[in-house]
Amino acid sequence: MISIRNLHKAFGANEVLKGISLEVTQGEVLCIIGPSGSGKSTILRCINGLESYDQGEIRVDRHLVDRDTKEIIWIRTHVCMVFQRFNLFPHRTVLENVIEGPVFVKKEDRAQAISRGRELLKQVGLAKKADAYPSQLSGGQMQRVAIARALAMQPMAILFDEPTSALDPELVGEVLSVMRNLAEQGMTMLVVTHEMAFAKEVADRVIFLDGGLIVEEGPPREILATPKQDRTRDFLRRVMHA
Repeated sequence: MISIRNLHKAFGANEVLKGISLEVTQGEVLCIIGPSGSGKSTILRCINGLESYDQGEIRVDRHLVDRDTKEIIWIRTHVCMVFQRFNLFPHRTVLENVIEGPVFVKKEDRAQAISRGRELLKQVGLAKKADAYPSQLSGGQMQRVAIARALAMQPMAILFDEPTSALDPELVGEVLSVMRNLAEQGMTMLVVTHEMAFAKEVADRVIFLDGGLIVEEGPPREILATPKQDRTRDFLRRVMHA
């Protein structure tokens, strides 16, 4: 479903990605782990066309990701992103946030979008918050709204950029529970995360990224329990200690 070949990306003199290649199949849950600044979030932003890339190729269902063509609209309606900081519209209700994309981007019938939006809010445990505003929600609730908003676009895949990193510890579980349910339903997911227990339980494959390169990849039981590379072991030791 998603194919990345020899991806390079630099910000000025800082080369963040140094030749990343990977494939993601339909229904796969891929967790990307690594230290800050290793290029994890940049990969997701390049897939969604939020960042351009300098060299290489990204394809989603054979469509080339290129910010300068109309194809990027197709990419963004089929591959949605959930951010660290929710990015909800503060002046719109929860339900209005959820139906924004289907109504204004996909030109869906508003009544149909509202009906599905309410079902999605029920799915993420927020049916009673449809008329609330983001300022009236907890961080975990806002992130669940962001997930419902992504699902409203009926995407082929969802990119999660450290979706729990801005949450208080007691709110992390409610977001991860929704993500577990999505994985069980067969949603293709790329997840940048520091939640190692979640990666071990839910991921089909884990990639450890460091210095703009894939250092190690494989099933979570191998990467997280018996990593082969020293850099992976050092990173996991620091994360587990924290």
